[in-house]
Amino acid sequence: MKKQVVLYKKLSPTLMTRLQQQCEVTLIESLDADGLMKLRDALPGAHGLLGASLKLDAALLDLAPQLQAIASVSVGVDNYDIDYLTRRKILLSNTPDVLTETTADTGFALILATARRVVELANMVRSGQWHRNIGPAHFGTDVHGKTLGIIGMGRIGEALAQRGHFGFGMPVLYHSQSRKPAVEARFDAQYRSLEGLLQEADFICLTLPLTAQTEGLIGTEQFALMRPESIFINISRGKVVDEAAMIEALRHQRIRAAGLDVFEREPLNHDSPLLQLNNVVATPHMGSATHETREAMARCAVDNLLAALAGEKPVNLVNPGAWQG
Repeated sequence: MKKQVVLYKKLSPTLMTRLQQQCEVTLIESLDADGLMKLRDALPGAHGLLGASLKLDAALLDLAPQLQAIASVSVGVDNYDIDYLTRRKILLSNTPDVLTETTADTGFALILATARRVVELANMVRSGQWHRNIGPAHFGTDVHGKTLGIIGMGRIGEALAQRGHFGFGMPVLYHSQSRKPAVEARFDAQYRSLEGLLQEADFICLTLPLTAQTEGLIGTEQFALMRPESIFINISRGKVVDEAAMIEALRHQRIRAAGLDVFEREPLNHDSPLLQLNNVVATPHMGSATHETREAMARCAVDNLLAALAGEKPVNLVNPGAWQG
């Protein structure tokens, strides 16, 4: 008898066919009110869940007594209560690696766009305000040779360091929970305390996960340590930063600019003060948003889920304490 899977993310025809060949699939096409009701109705019979961008708390998952596995189409797992899942022996898997390079590309795109004021100046041209050669009031700042500071030296942090060090000749500083000798050797990177990095780096890039320890990590005190020439980049999670403190730092030019792909609340409200600031480049959480990468992420999630439902240990198991093999 086929296992029951609730899918709350559209898959390509190839992946959908593969999943349907091995499981009975209930597709939730939209996470609106009707879709959430349909999800709740399907949970009692579900053995597996596959999707992204939905907070699955205990109150919801208590409706799924047969649940064995959740495959998240993401790297971040802050939408899940991992302790709860582990207690229930529900296997949670994610999709690391396949989005590393694409997300690092996005991070460097934000570095370049903020430093060279690409969006601001492109809008000036588009609106018909380019009447003469631009002068110092519209100049940007160089990227090559500047100091790149990375907070959170995981896969994406390393990929960002590679681009900066080899592509732009940038000295690399980093801060993480532990020293990374291989990173230091490969990129001639230097470890710093958080405070030291904030004071020294020209570009300060967040690439760390959202956890209880990292939530609100960058606030008023941290922005005060940065220099007026600093550019702040966030491709991690919005809640790692105190958004109000960041807005104040940008508004009063305590830092030069910010490139942001993530926010405290998403989608970003249309009346957010961030959208009124010329020194902000804001993108819609597009870090992994290419056709190739999103398909690779979905394929990885399907692999993880089918392995778990077949009694095999998923390659990308997040909570090994739930594994009973």
